[in-house]
Amino acid sequence: MTENQSPKAGVDPLVTHIMQTDVPVIGPNATIGETARILVEHRVPGVAVVENNKVIGIVTEADLIAREADVDVPTPVPFLDAIFMADGGPDFDDEMRKVTAVNARQLMTSPVISIRDRATLTEVATLMVERRINPIPVLNDDLQVVGLVSRADLVRIISALENQEPTQDGSDAG
Repeated sequence: MTENQSPKAGVDPLVTHIMQTDVPVIGPNATIGETARILVEHRVPGVAVVENNKVIGIVTEADLIAREADVDVPTPVPFLDAIFMADGGPDFDDEMRKVTAVNARQLMTSPVISIRDRATLTEVATLMVERRINPIPVLNDDLQVVGLVSRADLVRIISALENQEPTQDGSDAG
């Protein structure tokens, strides 16, 4: 399979045929307001956080929404003559970090799960399902962000592939 093979060729398309390429990145000091504005203006479900030309995290719609949610505070538990705090665990710490975040570094999910630009539709779909993530930054060989692939992008390409008209000999038209 060649790198420039079309998704209509009847094979597993490369992420380069699926991803959005005109995607912004932000620095770790971007404010929450700037970050939210970028997601809205560029109509993307997440934005990579880049420092010194390296992806250090990602801020997604879910991160922004979590910032507005209520946090369940650990409950004091009396035991004999002492009071213990029920451990809120890592989820509590993560929730508190997001609720109190004022910039991208504090809000971002890190380490970021990314995929290389030579990955296939199957590999991207598998990663999204297994890791329950959306979106995924796409990196080139120099680990630079070259795109972003989201669930909506996958649905778009699946729709195109599933709705191709077969030819009379049974092969896909293309």
